[in-house]
Amino acid sequence: MIGAEDRKRLCSWFVLKGVPGAGNLACKRLIDCFGSPDAVLHAKKSELAAIEGISLRVVSGILKARVHDDILQEIDSAAEKGFTIITYTDRNYPTLLREIADPPPFLYVSGQLPTDFFPLAIVGTRNPTRYGITMARRLAADLTKMGITIVSGMARGIDSAAHGGALSAEGKTIAVLGSGLSVVYPPENRGLYGDISKSGAVLSEFPITEEPNSYNFPARNRIISGMSMGVVVVEAAVRSGSLITARLAAEQGREVFAVPGNINSFKSAGTHLLLKQGAKLVERAGDIMEELGQFLPSGFSVSSAKDHGRDHRQESGDTSALNESEQKVLAALDPYPIQIDELGRKLSMDTAGLSALLFDLELKGLAVQTPGKYFSSSGDKA
Repeated sequence: MIGAEDRKRLCSWFVLKGVPGAGNLACKRLIDCFGSPDAVLHAKKSELAAIEGISLRVVSGILKARVHDDILQEIDSAAEKGFTIITYTDRNYPTLLREIADPPPFLYVSGQLPTDFFPLAIVGTRNPTRYGITMARRLAADLTKMGITIVSGMARGIDSAAHGGALSAEGKTIAVLGSGLSVVYPPENRGLYGDISKSGAVLSEFPITEEPNSYNFPARNRIISGMSMGVVVVEAAVRSGSLITARLAAEQGREVFAVPGNINSFKSAGTHLLLKQGAKLVERAGDIMEELGQFLPSGFSVSSAKDHGRDHRQESGDTSALNESEQKVLAALDPYPIQIDELGRKLSMDTAGLSALLFDLELKGLAVQTPGKYFSSSGDKA
């Protein structure tokens, strides 16, 4: 149960946010000026009216604002469900998010949001190719090994793959929802939600029972980009939420990265558009780390991270120790995953023997398996 003092403190945040016309931008201006919502609610009319961008409607609403039962119920319900609420002035509020023009006055949190971390967003289409899933998982896993926390939206497709890649490397990941924390969306990600909460945090600015309404997602996307050092887009159509996130990232002064794909696939048309517009081309994690020096502390070794980002190519370059059958299978693989049955037909090999060879190639870091018995090469084979 939440303590009386914390309950009282949080009430003032909810009251201020609920003032008609007082959006996130107005709340930020008022808090930056007065220091706390309690001070705002006790300010004089003349003091409030003197703040740039604060309308008379908002001033009038603040002077009339009161605590209502639904506010108390929301705070108590969040506490009963094990959620915490962090506010704009709290130490563990995401530092970069605080810097954007319209940060949420407070966030609901399931899990533990670290106070000192280096977040990077990975986003993309909800209907990815196997190649897209492989790249998202690989980038997320490699980046978490370098000390990066992966941020995404827990949507189907690339988002889920990015979270999964971070978790597979025992790293930290953060999901930002377009619904309340009590509404898991998509529902099949309930297990992923739990895993993320254990290793990092699931966040939302929406009331805990808010449904995943379509108009919530652009607002959700500004948090994903706003709290991150940069945004990596892995497969996206030209008209997609991922490109909105990339645009927001650019407006917020964040880095924008894009993974190239098949030029004939509409699912890569959006990433190629970003590349034409100046996004950094990403083939491996090291490409990302080269651009993040401005956000990282002086003790963070970007050079070692760049070296680590080349590991896939270095490991997969030496094929001299492979036997003839392994070389034959490896030659048939490329970065775009192929299902084992199709690969068997292509090579005229039985599934059992092919599975054994693929397993050996996986152990040697030359092949990657993704769900559904799809296999791809782990890098260059030259």
